[in-house]
Amino acid sequence: MDLGLSEIQQMLKNSAREFLSQECPLTLVREMEEDPRGYTDGLWRQIAGLGWPGVAFPEQYGGTGGNFLDLAVLLEEIGRSLTPGPFFATVVLGGLTVMDAGDEEQKRDLLTRICSGQLLMTLALTEASATYEPWGVATTATRDGADFRLNGAKLFVPDAHAADLILVAARTTESTESADPAQGITLFIVPSSSDGLTVNQLSTISSDRQCEIILSDVKVSANAALGAVDGGWPIIRRALHRAVAGKCLEMLGGADAVVEMTVEYAKQRSQFGRPVGAFQAVQHHCANMATDVEGCRHIAYQAAWKIAEGEPADREVAMAKAWVSAAYQRVCNLAHQCHGAIGFTKEHDLQLYTRRAKVQELSYGDVNFHKELALQQIEA
Repeated sequence: MDLGLSEIQQMLKNSAREFLSQECPLTLVREMEEDPRGYTDGLWRQIAGLGWPGVAFPEQYGGTGGNFLDLAVLLEEIGRSLTPGPFFATVVLGGLTVMDAGDEEQKRDLLTRICSGQLLMTLALTEASATYEPWGVATTATRDGADFRLNGAKLFVPDAHAADLILVAARTTESTESADPAQGITLFIVPSSSDGLTVNQLSTISSDRQCEIILSDVKVSANAALGAVDGGWPIIRRALHRAVAGKCLEMLGGADAVVEMTVEYAKQRSQFGRPVGAFQAVQHHCANMATDVEGCRHIAYQAAWKIAEGEPADREVAMAKAWVSAAYQRVCNLAHQCHGAIGFTKEHDLQLYTRRAKVQELSYGDVNFHKELALQQIEA
């Protein structure tokens, strides 16, 4: 694997950082924490105008013909700036899943609108069990003539309050004790305006927009299935790989910003007549933080590269999430030690990253969950 970015990727990275530093300062991030929608139409239109939603999609659907590695560059910068909005949910969870499993009609309809920024999507998988394994899917989809009726509840669905369409994982065949729980699951494309569908925003430590979705006899046609009926879990599994890798890249960007912030603070803050960065303990903290970030960079991009190449990525994705989740926590903890009490105050920017680091650590499986997955791949 070539660890360097291509010339086009480097240009994309530089332009994204410049744009977000101007149009998405942390003052806007703070404002959006208090805003019911959590993002502005103006910023989303600008992002769509730059073509970011279409980076990983073919030109025939309005994209730029890139791949997941090109998208990875954007996700890192989005994580660095804490960009609010439905980009991750729409592109990574929604669009790439449609690209992976949709038929030609679904792709032409949905991806064209995603690339232009006109359509917002998300994925509803997690339920009360809070697991990312197939046995956790309890929402049912029962036949009603040629249609299906969905009943159940989904939790921690990102940006569902803004989504036009929601990919809902439901069980179309009742699971038995002897049956494989991965069998009998189907993904449905459900309009958020459907009768019987209710979206409630959840309160989280990071003030992001995660939602609860209640499905009460929501009627969808058989054509709303994404992929084959009863064949949804392999699709979900690949979608989770992309989601995990994408979240690792966002955490990498956030950790990099924390290191930069801490080093700058250590240079400027004086104590006992000299900058705190002159003290060996602070220097060691900064060195350890920088080392963790470089480790995150290599392992996160390795997972992204595997996905972009279409190669099996189970091991790399699990290892990346286990490492990056823990490393981001270590970086934030050391940053707080270097900053002292001020880093915990609401007025300081460091706490913005620390709160998001905790939520991202738990998103799509925590450290122990992915360590177990990595072990299974090593033993296989």
